[in-house]
Amino acid sequence: MDWLAFQVSLQLAAATTVILLLFAVWLARVLAWKTFPGRSVIEGVVALPLVLPPTVLGYYLLVAFSRDSLLGRLYETTTGTTLAFSFSGLLLASLVYSLPFAVQPLLRAFEAVPVRLREAAWCSGLSGWQTFWRVELPLAWPGLLSAAVLTFAHTLGEFGVVLMVGGNIPGETRTLAISIYDRTQAFDDAAAGTMSLALLGFALVTVSVVYAVERRRRAPKVPGRLA
Repeated sequence: MDWLAFQVSLQLAAATTVILLLFAVWLARVLAWKTFPGRSVIEGVVALPLVLPPTVLGYYLLVAFSRDSLLGRLYETTTGTTLAFSFSGLLLASLVYSLPFAVQPLLRAFEAVPVRLREAAWCSGLSGWQTFWRVELPLAWPGLLSAAVLTFAHTLGEFGVVLMVGGNIPGETRTLAISIYDRTQAFDDAAAGTMSLALLGFALVTVSVVYAVERRRRAPKVPGRLA
């Protein structure tokens, strides 16, 4: 097991999940309850990483992070380091390619919250912020949990975009998926197999948790029975 690569993967997945969920909750609520021009375009942009080949997405992100781009120059001027082939660039890229895995479960969860409950909360004197914390979020928590688990798992196992944007720098951008590729290229089947089995097991647990949460959310409530 490449523990250094495993540590980088965990740091990347954890940072991506925390940052992305904060943005995804806001975006999902907007898409669930507001109608505005260009909504379909925004929904398409959010879902784009699901259908776009990782190498294509990675290429455009690499161009956006290069020294020739405005973003790349601004970052290098501010920090003195390049955005491409760095952990910071890898984190920004992971926020993009994991976006649909955070937004879509939350979108479905907020869409399932009855509008009458929000209106009743407002009529009871609760502010919009209080309604969010006391009514919306408790009802949407299965979607929040699914979004967190899927975002973490997807970031942990991503390969194409990571290789394009981050490269293969030990201790900084070499993730577990990249390490598996390296070990395979070196014909080290034992190490590659161990790391692959670890990711496979984590992915299986992740999918099982998501299905269990979704099944519990959809289960009909029986009167007189404790949930």
